[in-house]
Amino acid sequence: MKIIKDPVHGYIEVAPYALDLLDSSILQRLRYIRQLGFSFLVYPGAHHTRFEHSLGTLYLANVMARQLNLSLEDQKLVAAAALIHDIGHGPFSHAIEPVMEELCGRSHHDASWLLEDRDLSGCMECHGISLEETAAILGGNHPLSGIIHGELDVDRMDYLLRDAHYTGAPYGTVDAHRLIRNTCLSDGYVALEEGGINAAESLLIARTLMRPAVYFHHVSRIAEMMLSAAVHAHLKRKHGADPVAFMRLDDSGCMQNLLHSPSEVARILAEQIYYRKLYKRALYVGWEQVSAAMIAQEMHPSKRRSLSASIAEAAGVEAHEVLVDIPVFPRSMSVHVMIRNRHRLIGLEEISPLVTTLNETRRGQWRLGVYTPPVHVPAVAAAAREILHIRPLTTQDRLRL
Repeated sequence: MKIIKDPVHGYIEVAPYALDLLDSSILQRLRYIRQLGFSFLVYPGAHHTRFEHSLGTLYLANVMARQLNLSLEDQKLVAAAALIHDIGHGPFSHAIEPVMEELCGRSHHDASWLLEDRDLSGCMECHGISLEETAAILGGNHPLSGIIHGELDVDRMDYLLRDAHYTGAPYGTVDAHRLIRNTCLSDGYVALEEGGINAAESLLIARTLMRPAVYFHHVSRIAEMMLSAAVHAHLKRKHGADPVAFMRLDDSGCMQNLLHSPSEVARILAEQIYYRKLYKRALYVGWEQVSAAMIAQEMHPSKRRSLSASIAEAAGVEAHEVLVDIPVFPRSMSVHVMIRNRHRLIGLEEISPLVTTLNETRRGQWRLGVYTPPVHVPAVAAAAREILHIRPLTTQDRLRL
């Protein structure tokens, strides 16, 4: 048994089989992938990595497995899933996800990242850990998926605590151990005892407050959009480019490729990110000011690039100098979280009116952004309002009853 000191959870015990997984190259790569992408441009301390987060998720998964009295075989299965749940991340974590989905046809959640790595899969087979069941847990298709893949999972518990610790943001406080102590198995699936309602509400509040302060901070979003544009330009211009291989780079490898790219656009954008000469907000509006079509479904990146090009043409600037950011509209929380109350299962929202308020708050946090170099802000703002049909914000919108 190996002991690893962690700044968030203290001492973490790592069993021999888990240590073998940690030593695989695909997990060691996570030491060089920042957990929060470009949040360090806002919070200088946010340099923690996916490797640390994977260790923290392992620790909490082990605590929950013991709470649920899982068999040794299931404990190993859950621990393996906790360790490897983020191996599919590309450079700068979620920042590169849209390009990965567009050019590779899969996201970091895709279990094929696991099955393709013979070093890791061979290690799991050696320790009697089922690849198929692990993939099912990661895909949300297993009775124990709620431990890793759910509204109140150990993944979220760790990243909220860890991200709050490294950013200094005071919003990510979660009583993880109280939540875990009130976790149970009901009809073979993970559920929550009634005594854990307050702790569950606390986690949902933390998620809601961390969204605008950290995860969707406008500076981070601007850098992410600039990276996506740079990567797309680089892979389009480079002869024989392999998008899947590019997504297996770490942060520094990605940045060095972009800084020396055959694409001038990629080089310009990468240098601006590197020296923090970022674009500014020409437009930044909520859902009340945009058409329903803008928020009804996730917009394909090619459509966003088409809108960017139209705005750039109307404003008289270069196409790469306008970036349109239309995030996915927040879905309601807690749909899959159930409470065991007097031997029956009911939805958390049926017990906690706070959940409805939080879901409404999340929708109110949504922003459509149009970003451009500072010198072009007035012209791009005018063009964007026209082309995107942005409605003026009325007094009634400002003063909601």
